[in-house]
Amino acid sequence: MSLYPPEPIRSAYGEWTWDVAGEWPVSTVWRLERPARDETRVRYLKAVHADHYPTALDESARTQWASLFLPVPIVLDAGSGDGVDWLLTDGLTGTDAARHPLLGDPARIVPILARGLADFHARAPVAQCPFDFRLATAMAHARERVRAGRVKHTDLHAEFQHLSLDAAVAELERLRPASEDLVVCHGDYCFPNVLLDDAGAITGYLDLGELGIADRWWDVAIGAWSTTWNVGPGWEDLFYDAYGIERDDTRITFYRLLYALAS
Repeated sequence: MSLYPPEPIRSAYGEWTWDVAGEWPVSTVWRLERPARDETRVRYLKAVHADHYPTALDESARTQWASLFLPVPIVLDAGSGDGVDWLLTDGLTGTDAARHPLLGDPARIVPILARGLADFHARAPVAQCPFDFRLATAMAHARERVRAGRVKHTDLHAEFQHLSLDAAVAELERLRPASEDLVVCHGDYCFPNVLLDDAGAITGYLDLGELGIADRWWDVAIGAWSTTWNVGPGWEDLFYDAYGIERDDTRITFYRLLYALAS
């Protein structure tokens, strides 16, 4: 069942056409369209259950900060009411990488995504970022989610399904890196969250609700994993090469398990 924002927001855009752009158990993204004299106006409205992490308000704050440095949607409004958080943004040009024609050419699209991540990390300044997801914060967050019952065993990806949730936390502690190479991470870098133009150039980044200062492997491990989800196995090493980093299996396992428990 589609999730809507509170009635005042629906009324404010009552003359716009509402179409579902994406839908998940806890959220709905609406594409709002209204013809204008010179061009069609397009906006996107994300409605999220208020108890979901990250909240739409988290995403609003992070997207506004990121807009100073990166091509991301412009936040027009955000709020909370009736058990729903919502975020309204303008529309960016481009097609998400999970639906782009280049998806059929992994040798081209995988390096595009990897170089796009390297550019993201290069352009967003750590010294000016107010959002933290360094190891101490990330570990505490994961432990609390498990303790509070916000993580289900089915949330674990196949390679971690042999672990109980308590064992997954213990494994996370065992694998915890001794140091961090800090950048501003996207927090959920994957094919659906990157927009490309027809030629394959990146036009924008989406879904920034988990943006924060963290080890670059927080993004690199998930970005490479996303190649397997979207174009099939065998392309992760190309992602690492195009990003410009040497494969680190311990960090890859740690940050993928963290992703399962923290997101």
